Amino acid sequence: MNQGLQVTFLGTGTSQGIPIIGSTHPVCLSTDPKDKRLRVSVLISWEGYNYIIDCGPDFRQQLLANPISKLDGILFTHEHSDHTAGLDDIRPFFFRQGDIPIYADERVIASLRRRFDYIFADEDRYPGAPAVQIHQIDKNTELDLHGLAVIPIEAFHNRLPVLGFRFKDFAYLTDVKRVEAPEIKKLKGLQVLVVNALREEQHYSHFNLEEAIAFAKQVGAKTTYFTHISHLLGFHKEVEAKLPEGIHLAYDNLKITI
Repeated sequence: MNQGLQVTFLGTGTSQGIPIIGSTHPVCLSTDPKDKRLRVSVLISWEGYNYIIDCGPDFRQQLLANPISKLDGILFTHEHSDHTAGLDDIRPFFFRQGDIPIYADERVIASLRRRFDYIFADEDRYPGAPAVQIHQIDKNTELDLHGLAVIPIEAFHNRLPVLGFRFKDFAYLTDVKRVEAPEIKKLKGLQVLVVNALREEQHYSHFNLEEAIAFAKQVGAKTTYFTHISHLLGFHKEVEAKLPEGIHLAYDNLKITI
């Protein structure tokens, strides 16, 4: 590779986003753009290729703010709606390119088939419906994306297995509560780690801030960014100022090069 990875945080919020509809919480009322968070998604680009990890209900809005001319594929962490509900918004890319490659485990593909049956239909396709090219993967499936090795990382979202992904020296994990030791080994030597940090209080299926900081230190990446953030974590500016060296809050439309 002649150039580094370009990473764009399309969304950094939890399932309801920030602001939450109808909420009068001070963070939801904040005028700081960094306190406004769409549902989590990230764009990874290199040498003219563009891959998305997760496409939630804000997907169209996110790509209008961060336009790309083509989409080479979508990798799914898991099947929850805040990570998948925007799948229909691949239409403009499908009309220009044809079937869009997607990468997910067997359970996630089955869920997408049920919820977006018209996209996955083999016969009697509805005219104008987008279509996908399915790549079933698991934690042991190393991907070759145009010569770039991408390594899935298994984690647990409460009891639900989810996948994170390592692209060279960058890794992205979200909706994580637990990662087993063999999977943590896959994360050694990173330059940049992205992982969820929901709030300060404990949560049954997400790292809270304390757990996320401990995990970041265990992995030992040079820089860590937290994502999948709720309004209960607090104001971006105030939380960022209290984080340990080398750890930051991501925010929508943040761009980094690795």
